[in-house]
Amino acid sequence: MIATRPLRIVIPGGSGQVGGLLAHYFQERGHHVTVLTRGPFAASWNTVHWDGEHLGSWTEHLEGADVCINLAGRSVNCRYTHANRDSIYRSRIDTTQLLGDVIAALAEPPKVWLNASTATIYRHAPDRPMDEFTGELGGNEMLTPRRRVPDTWNFSIRVAKDWEKAFFASLTPRTRKVALRTAIVMNPTPGGAFAILLNLVRLSLGGAQGNGRQFVSWIHGHDFARAIEFLIAREDLDGPINVSAPTPVPNREFMATLREASGFPNGIPAPALLLEIAAFFMRTESELVLKSRNVIPARLLREGFEFEFPTWAEAAKDLVRQYRLRD
Repeated sequence: MIATRPLRIVIPGGSGQVGGLLAHYFQERGHHVTVLTRGPFAASWNTVHWDGEHLGSWTEHLEGADVCINLAGRSVNCRYTHANRDSIYRSRIDTTQLLGDVIAALAEPPKVWLNASTATIYRHAPDRPMDEFTGELGGNEMLTPRRRVPDTWNFSIRVAKDWEKAFFASLTPRTRKVALRTAIVMNPTPGGAFAILLNLVRLSLGGAQGNGRQFVSWIHGHDFARAIEFLIAREDLDGPINVSAPTPVPNREFMATLREASGFPNGIPAPALLLEIAAFFMRTESELVLKSRNVIPARLLREGFEFEFPTWAEAAKDLVRQYRLRD
C-alpha cells in the first residue's frame, strides 16, 4: 500500500483511457480522486472543470493534495498538420507550465508531482535497449545513416524534450517531481491501443507491420497503475523514470504472440508503404507503428519493483481474457 491513510490525488487531464485506469485503481483502494477535465463527465470519482490554460477554482483542489498526476495532452493519434502539431505541443507544454506556476504558489503544495512524458523521447532503437542511464535521446538520427528516420519523426522528439524541460524548469522545491517516460499502456477497454490491435488480429490483419524488426515497448495497464503507486510511495525517487515492461519485443513477435493468445493464427502483414497509405486515410501517422521503441525500466527494476506481467505472452493472454469478458 502507498499510505496508511487515504490520499488526495488530483489528475489533470485524466478523462482519457489512462486517466480512467488510474482513477479507478486508486479510488478502489480508498483514496480520494479528483480528475480535472475540460468536459466533466459522470464518474464514481470527483470531476472538476478546467481548460488547461487559465487559472480558476480548480486550483483549490491542488491545495493540500498529496499527489498530482498530470496526464494533460492532445492525442497524437492524428495527422501532423500544422494545426494539430500546435495543439499537441501547446496542450502539453503550456499546461505543464501552468501547473508549475500554480503548484509553486500554493501554501501547501502536493508532496509529489508525476508528469506524463513518453518513451518516444529516445531515438529509433533497432540495435540496443534504451534505459535511463545509457539511453540516447532522439533527434540526431539523421547524423547516423544506419539509424536515419523520416524527418517528420523529429516533431515527437521535440515535444517530448520540451515537455520534460518545462516540467523540471518549474520552481517547486517543496514538491518531488517524476517524469513518466511511459510506453504504450495496454488495457482491455474499447477504443484503446490494445482493442485496436486485437480488432486487426480478428480481421486477419494482425501480421507484422513494416519489416517487423522494430521493437514494441508496452506495459500492462495493471502494472502501470502499480508502478505509479510504487513511485508515489518511494519518496527517494525523482527525475525521469521509464514506465514500461522489462521485455520489449520485435513487432513481428509481438503480433504473433497476440494472434496466438487470441486464437487467430493467421495475419496478413502490412508493408511500410501500405502503412503509410493506411495512415493517410485513417488520419494518423505511421511513426506510431514503425518507430523502434526499445525501452527498459532500469530504475524501477533497480529499486525492486516487481512486474506481475513481465512478458508480452503473459500480458496478452490476460488482456484477451479480460477483453472477452467485456464482450
